[in-house]
Amino acid sequence: MDWEGVGKVCLALRSATLDHPFGDHHDAYRVGGKIFAMVGEQGGVSFKVSDIAYEVLTESGRARPAPYMARNKWVNLPRIDDWPDDELAEHLAIAHGIVAAKLTKKARAALGLA
Repeated sequence: MDWEGVGKVCLALRSATLDHPFGDHHDAYRVGGKIFAMVGEQGGVSFKVSDIAYEVLTESGRARPAPYMARNKWVNLPRIDDWPDDELAEHLAIAHGIVAAKLTKKARAALGLA
C-alpha cells in the first residue's frame, strides 16, 4: 500500500475525514474530530491500536511505538509498505473503531456510528 492507498482505506470508513493539522506533508484521518491514523511526509504511517495489539506488535518488532503517541497505544510503521495491504487496511479499520467507540453516544449517533 502507498500514501494514496492509506487515504482510500481511511476515507472509506464511516464518517472519516482528512485534514492537515501538522502541515501539508502530514495527513491526519479523523472520526468525530479525533485522529485515528496519520501518514507522515517521510512515508511512515501511525495508528491507534488496542492495548493487546500494542504489546504484540511492538514486542514482536512488527511495529514500533509511535513517536509522541506511544503512551496512548499508537504504533508506527516507518514504511507504509512494510505490511500486506489487507492487514494494514484491517488495522486502520480497527483504529477507526477504537477511536469512534470513545466518542460520546450523542456524537456517535450524529455521525451515524451508533
